[in-house]
Amino acid sequence: MRPKGPAVTVDAVWIDRRRVLLVRRGRPPGQGLWALPGGFVEYGETVEAAVTRELREETGLVARPRELVGIYSGPDRDPRRHTLTVAYRMHGRVRPPRGSDDAEEAAWVPLSRARGLAFDHDRILADARHVPTPRIRPGRSVA
Repeated sequence: MRPKGPAVTVDAVWIDRRRVLLVRRGRPPGQGLWALPGGFVEYGETVEAAVTRELREETGLVARPRELVGIYSGPDRDPRRHTLTVAYRMHGRVRPPRGSDDAEEAAWVPLSRARGLAFDHDRILADARHVPTPRIRPGRSVA
């Protein structure tokens, strides 16, 4: 029996030099569509650990969450069930990705061509482009 309430998911938004890291979905829903790397949070896992794991599983790349983009909770955003997604901007060493897990392909896509993404990822990407990157000086906190 499925518990009532939304499932928690994560999405990774990694933008570098006017490109965004995307995966082509290998399974329904949205099979064949480009999407942000992401997936379900496992029991006992933090959302920060989940977004790092999902990014690694789907692209082979390692990065850390840098800024919170937003929380997306529309009950119809995923046709499988009600999900609540926590989206982060990621930061790490940029390398060529490789699609794996349930991602058929992974690629750095020019932002100008990143449209028609699966789920509500167009909105998440648009929001991420307006999240300011904090300037952190050594020895100082962000707050």
